[in-house]
Amino acid sequence: MKKMNRYLSGSIVAIACAGIFLPLTCRAVDGASLEYGEGNKTKLVRAGMQWKWAKKWWESNGTHIGGYWDLGLSRWHASRYKGVPGNTQDITVIGLTPVFRLQRDAGKGFYFEGGIGVNLLSELYNNNDRQLSTSFEFGDHIGAGYVFSNNLDLGLKAQHFSNGGIKNPNSGTNFVILRVSYVF
Repeated sequence: MKKMNRYLSGSIVAIACAGIFLPLTCRAVDGASLEYGEGNKTKLVRAGMQWKWAKKWWESNGTHIGGYWDLGLSRWHASRYKGVPGNTQDITVIGLTPVFRLQRDAGKGFYFEGGIGVNLLSELYNNNDRQLSTSFEFGDHIGAGYVFSNNLDLGLKAQHFSNGGIKNPNSGTNFVILRVSYVF
C-alpha cells in the first residue's frame, strides 16, 4: 500500500508539473545546462533548460539587468538519511525559477545573478539533522559566472531550499553548485 501511495503521489506531481511547465517547453529553448553541487552530506546533479526574457532593465554603460526562466530536473543523493551515517535517500526535484542577471549588453563576459523559484520534491528531505516537511519548496540562489565568446557559460552559485515557514520542521538545506551551460 505504501508503494501505491508513493506511486500515486508521484503521478499527481508529474501531471501538475506538466500543466505548469508544458507551455514553456512550446517555445524555442535558448540554453541548456548541467549542474553538480554538494551540501549537508547531499550531492545534487541537475539538467536544465533556459528561456531568455526580451526585457532589459537599467541599461547603462554597456550593461543591463535581464533574465531568463530556468526549468530543471534534479536528483539529490543524501548520505545521512534520518541522521544515520551511510543511510541514503534519493530525491527527484523539478523546479522553475525566474532568474535576474546583471550582464553586459553583448551577453558575453562576467555576470551576477539571483533568483527565487518553486520546486516539487518526490519525497520529504531528512538528512544530517536537516528536514524539509513539505514537498513544495522555494529555491533561491545567488551566483556569478562568465560567458565565453563560444557561448559556453561557466557559473558558481549558492542555493538554499526552504518552504518559507509553511510547515515545521523547516531547517532548510544549502548547496554550492557548479554550472556549465551552453547558450543557443
